[in-house]
Amino acid sequence: MNLLASMRYLVALSEHRHFGRAAEASHITQPALSNALRALEDEFGVVIVKRGRAYVGLTHEGERVLATGQRMLRDNEVLQQELRSDEAHPRGNLRMAAVPTAIPMLARFAAMLQQRQPGIVPTVLSMSSQQLEMGLENLSLDLALGYTERMRLKNVKLTAWPQSIEHYYLLRRAAKPSKDKLAIGAPMRWADAGALPLCLLTPDMHNRTIIDLALREAGVELAPAIETNSVLALALAVIAGDVCSVLPGAMVAAVRGLRELEALPLVEPEVRTPIGFLTQDGVRPSRALGAALELLQTPEWKAQVAQHSGALDA
Repeated sequence: MNLLASMRYLVALSEHRHFGRAAEASHITQPALSNALRALEDEFGVVIVKRGRAYVGLTHEGERVLATGQRMLRDNEVLQQELRSDEAHPRGNLRMAAVPTAIPMLARFAAMLQQRQPGIVPTVLSMSSQQLEMGLENLSLDLALGYTERMRLKNVKLTAWPQSIEHYYLLRRAAKPSKDKLAIGAPMRWADAGALPLCLLTPDMHNRTIIDLALREAGVELAPAIETNSVLALALAVIAGDVCSVLPGAMVAAVRGLRELEALPLVEPEVRTPIGFLTQDGVRPSRALGAALELLQTPEWKAQVAQHSGALDA
């Protein structure tokens, strides 16, 4: 039995919660995955997977084996990177994820990192805050970008790398397109924004929670015209129809080239949300993660954050 491979299959099963999808993601057949997991149970002398007609979950012992497997796979990746890298040229994969509204910032970061260190292959994922927390806890993510005030894990200590304080804008079609880019208009009250037909993220997203609370404080009963879990759909809906949207500065900056749109800073109340990178504390960083953390502290990256998030210049 290949112990490391079997642990990888167990992690895949935990992530996909379905034998067929876990096997497909692992590039093996479903019987091969099942046989590997039974071999793992024989190796440790415990039942790992709860038996049923479909995937039910892991036993208590299985959760302990899973946690060990996650650490083993990460330690293996760290070792592989150390063996493939030299002092000045780190090599390896880096799994990063961000809440949907922070994806533009993470995409810029990944591009800058890969340009500085061509041997690093970043993976950029869009996840909910809950998924980010899970990824940091189970070590399936190296680096997360999200709401630092929200990230509190019971069994894991996190290190935060603050990036920006997000401001919020109403995004709508301009009555008259500007000459070259999206215009920043006069401030608008949240109460007035809430009276417009809005396209917003779905209620399971933390961004939506922030918007709901702001509108409730402004005395507005929210009734969205469109709901979506895609930030791209938010922008396209505003471009294509008569709806508006509420977006943080990082998302507005991403569509700054669309001169037919305008963004109005939202006031009364003043809503400010800290955004930052997070890593699990006390875990030895891989060479790729070490290079990423170095980039976070450079003037070049800090200039990018200042230009493309927070309070945007008119």
